[in-house]
Amino acid sequence: MIEIVATTPYADQKPGTSGLRKKVPHFQQPHYVENFVQAIFDSLEGFGGKTLVIGGDGRYFNREVIQVAIRMAAANGFGRVLVGRGGILSTPAASNVIRKNRAFGGIILSASHNPGGPTEDFGIKYNIGNGGPAPERITEAIFARTKEIDEFRIVQAPDVDLDTVGTSEVGGMNVEVIDPVADYAELMESLFDFDAIAAMFAGGFRMSFDAMSAVTGPYALAILETRLGAPAGTVKNATPLPDFGGHHPDPNLVHAKELYDLMMSAEAPDFGAASDGDGDRNLVIGKGIFVTPSDSLALLAANAHLAPGYAGGLAGIARSMPTSGAADRVAERLGVGLYETPTGWKFFGNLLDAGMATICGEESAGTGSNHVREKDGLWAVLLWLNVLAARKEPVKDIVTKHWAEFGRNYYARHDYEGIDSDAANGLVAALRDRLKSLPGTKVGPLTVAAADDFAYLDPVDGSESKHQGIRILFEGGSRVVFRLSGTGTSGATLRVYIERFEPDPSRHGMETAEALADLIAAAEALAQIRERTGRAAPDVIT
Repeated sequence: MIEIVATTPYADQKPGTSGLRKKVPHFQQPHYVENFVQAIFDSLEGFGGKTLVIGGDGRYFNREVIQVAIRMAAANGFGRVLVGRGGILSTPAASNVIRKNRAFGGIILSASHNPGGPTEDFGIKYNIGNGGPAPERITEAIFARTKEIDEFRIVQAPDVDLDTVGTSEVGGMNVEVIDPVADYAELMESLFDFDAIAAMFAGGFRMSFDAMSAVTGPYALAILETRLGAPAGTVKNATPLPDFGGHHPDPNLVHAKELYDLMMSAEAPDFGAASDGDGDRNLVIGKGIFVTPSDSLALLAANAHLAPGYAGGLAGIARSMPTSGAADRVAERLGVGLYETPTGWKFFGNLLDAGMATICGEESAGTGSNHVREKDGLWAVLLWLNVLAARKEPVKDIVTKHWAEFGRNYYARHDYEGIDSDAANGLVAALRDRLKSLPGTKVGPLTVAAADDFAYLDPVDGSESKHQGIRILFEGGSRVVFRLSGTGTSGATLRVYIERFEPDPSRHGMETAEALADLIAAAEALAQIRERTGRAAPDVIT
């Protein structure tokens, strides 16, 4: 029986870069979840009798919201729901399920790399029928609806057994609990040379994969250890936990320090990797060398032809604006298009759908291709393994040869987390006010050549996205970028991206901090970070 429940709006349900993210207690307020889910459905048309995919990264509150979403989908007229067993679907796997089953769309419950637990983070994101995040026109419509919603529709029914694969019915709607791993593993096997990778493992190749007690564990176990024959224990922290074992499931050098320390030690295996809370980010570390996400994008694009799924070449490469220009020179060498977009995977969707790009990447450890419409952590790891199996060289040699051929982009991101929102907004506003006057300004040994507020005109649909990050370019080609992140839940996160291109191989051996020292000082001075935020140093450097 469908129940129509009266409700009142919440004023703070504006989706960010990757959906609506708040602390769990915030989502537990009366009707908070129901309001947002109903606003999603009210902003869509033509889904009567169609299929909806639902899944999440297993974090705290995941199961409860799945049950609500299933009953609301039934009340709003969907014909079928596909849900991962245990409520589990990695974000890239959910994208694949949407695409493979030609679903109308999907609801993904995740706060990605953010911590989980009773007082930590939760998130709800809607993905459209191509498997990618909803574009801005839909998220804006959802937000507009949340501000005026006065009722929601829900079926009163028992909870679905999420732990058993099979079919049941809720309010006349079919609910299918599916194996969350099988379809994704099949897709990966179609893209990569599993025989060559398996032979590499059989020959003694060793790796360590940290699943960070998050969603990628079951996928990595099934693919790396079961299908590819990696030794038992290759996958660490393989069981998804509601609180990620109390750890921060962000695959960077701070939160995956144990893996980094191992890879820099005398006992290092040949390859180290990690993925995040919902499986869309990756960390790649070779024996004695960390591969920055920007470099990884360029290296994977340059070597993608070694994998069967990309043997025909690339249509183009897309990167987010804050990502380094390393991939640009690969695109130029390959003679394919290079597209610079705002941060957020949704901006790659049109390019992929139009066949203009094949591989995409963000500096925030997200890399993917046209196989789904999300970034994909395990995909990136498997492509690296395919490259290693084909080239039969260690990671460090592959990276240094690439730098020698294409030049090296020294690159770092400085994150100032949880700072006062007014202070962060004031910092950005002050920079915007100075943009026209900055060119010609001397900052230490550097001279500002140009400054702007990045805006993007989508070459496919003509839509424009403004205020996507402040860029300050210096004479000689170096740059710093300032941007407020849309993925946090407390205060504001200021991200500062620092980049210097070095074409001379004899200067490729510097430490990153040394190579960027004058740019780091310039960024601090130009933005008055210490004065405006009270922070003497970033919380995280990647």
